[in-house]
Amino acid sequence: MNKNIKRLLKIIGYTLLSTVLLVLIGFAYMLISANIKSKENLSKLGAEAKLLKENDYAYRDLNKNGKLDVYEDSRQPIESRVSDLIGQMSLEEKAGTMFFGIINVGSTGDLSETPSVKSPLSFLALPNSELLVVKKMNHFNLLQTPHTRELANWQNKLQKAAERTRLGIPVTIGSDPKNHFTKNEFVSSMAGDFSQWPEPLGFAAIGDSALVQQFGDIARQEYRAAGIQVALHPMADLATEPRWPRINGTFGEDAHLSAKLVYAYIKGFQGDSLSPTSVACMTKHFSGGGPQKEGLDPHFQFQKGQVYPGKNFNYHLIPFEAAFAAGTAQIMPYYGVPMDQTSENVGFAFNKEIITGLLRQKYHFDGVVCTDWGVITDTKILWMDLPARAHGVLHLPPEERMLKSINAGIDQFGGETIPEMLVKLVKEGKVSEDRINQSVRRILRDKFRLGLFDNPYVDVDKAAEIVGNKEFRKLGMDAQHRSLVLLKNGMIKKQKALPLQSNLKIYVRDIDKKIAGEYATVVDNPTDADMAIIRLFTPFQPRPGLIEGLFHHGDLDFKGKEKQEILDLLDKVPTIVDIYLDRPAVIPEIAAKSAGLIGNFGASDRALLDVIFGKAKPGGRLPFELPSSMEAVRNQFEDVPYDSKDPLFKFGFGLSY
Repeated sequence: MNKNIKRLLKIIGYTLLSTVLLVLIGFAYMLISANIKSKENLSKLGAEAKLLKENDYAYRDLNKNGKLDVYEDSRQPIESRVSDLIGQMSLEEKAGTMFFGIINVGSTGDLSETPSVKSPLSFLALPNSELLVVKKMNHFNLLQTPHTRELANWQNKLQKAAERTRLGIPVTIGSDPKNHFTKNEFVSSMAGDFSQWPEPLGFAAIGDSALVQQFGDIARQEYRAAGIQVALHPMADLATEPRWPRINGTFGEDAHLSAKLVYAYIKGFQGDSLSPTSVACMTKHFSGGGPQKEGLDPHFQFQKGQVYPGKNFNYHLIPFEAAFAAGTAQIMPYYGVPMDQTSENVGFAFNKEIITGLLRQKYHFDGVVCTDWGVITDTKILWMDLPARAHGVLHLPPEERMLKSINAGIDQFGGETIPEMLVKLVKEGKVSEDRINQSVRRILRDKFRLGLFDNPYVDVDKAAEIVGNKEFRKLGMDAQHRSLVLLKNGMIKKQKALPLQSNLKIYVRDIDKKIAGEYATVVDNPTDADMAIIRLFTPFQPRPGLIEGLFHHGDLDFKGKEKQEILDLLDKVPTIVDIYLDRPAVIPEIAAKSAGLIGNFGASDRALLDVIFGKAKPGGRLPFELPSSMEAVRNQFEDVPYDSKDPLFKFGFGLSY
């Protein structure tokens, strides 16, 4: 190696070392600054609310004025309490209430004041104290959460800090689904300590509305025990476009089945009316986000709009009509642009004909309407930039986007932490304070109905007993069994392949071998096996970018080497194929060569093996059709259900044994 190369390598080494040191110094500086700022913010909080009495009535003196205010009196009508509180709120406090921001949870149960390199998503959120004290916000969305005790402790500490604000307005915590399996952590939270159930598609495969309502009631108990009061679900969208990445959160492509289950779901979470034991449902995504052109999701700029070649706009409203009948407390419109359905092609959150005309005037919905996350400003995660999902109004500056959204009829901004922008619009005379009061009234009404002003705290020990308890987990496992769809049960030596006998030698792929060993003898080579069992996932075409990569876009069929390896195994040994159907897979060759074929919508290895070995029976029916080819997929209409030519398996298909 000559001297020049050595010198060059030395320079590169020093440069890399210097860069790493600068990054570490910068991160340390950020943490130190955040801690200083946190202490400054917390020092601005006042005293805790005292428990006082007036004529033997005990109340929490939230505004610390030593007397019973109407909003502090649980005996008063909710509308009177709301009016009293609005009359005491500053413009800044009202504006803060209209933002539903992302928040971090301290892993040890403490307030979270600094982001963690262990969780890149933590860089999405501001420190807890800044959100409460500076931004004056009181609605927050959990992303990743710690164990139950830590979550409950953190919630109590956050509520205690909120109690020390000027008016003591309690915090509302919302969450995406926490009880389902998922492969997309950006749009749904992993189950963690919570009981595990199939995806909504799995409930659609079962088709039992009583089970869905029971699930909603169980999830409600777990949510409230841990301190979560708002469910950012269900999804009432229809899976009429099989390439759409959000299908696993829906109840399938049939509007009437979806409507039945959406109704039951909301009843389970909310009860017959919203109360201190309820979890408020924010049903999404009005007026139906399923018919995306070519399935391209509007989280991203490569979306091509929401289209209705089959003139089927009204079909997508049917599940939302069921949500209104069930009394859904809140509604979230999607990012998409309903192409040529209204006088201007703008996203739902900016579309007055959709929000005010259709939702408010036609359906008389007077609950909270909250935008989907990040429609006003860009989202930054470390070095990555996710542009605002302001489709149709990207040419407008953020202030004008916000103004257009408010004029459309929006009450709350999801994923945003910019109440100062709204304050500025009011002070400039572009938005009246009366208009702000309309939205704040709807938002506060739900806080009162949920009982948060009277007792926002949770019992940590009770939370640990309720969340993910043995009974709930068993019921979740039973539902996983029932949701599995038996698509094929071929013949082997003149006998049905399924259920398998325990005396077989089995080869497994993408299954925990230790668990599989509880059912049969596991071998390492497929040529030594009597049967093989493999788990597959519906194919997708990865897109560059961390966030884009979490969404499964593109073709639904296996290709090239991956496909050939699967078919080679199926030729070597009789194989039971299980496939996770987060979207409808195109698998004609695999179906033909498999000894048995099962579709799942969120099931553990144990749940699957229970069914394969006859300890439980599959009971599911397909909640969408499985197309026979990608050509058929490309030729179908995005807004029409089960319309691909000659599907491999039709909607509603399912075998049993």
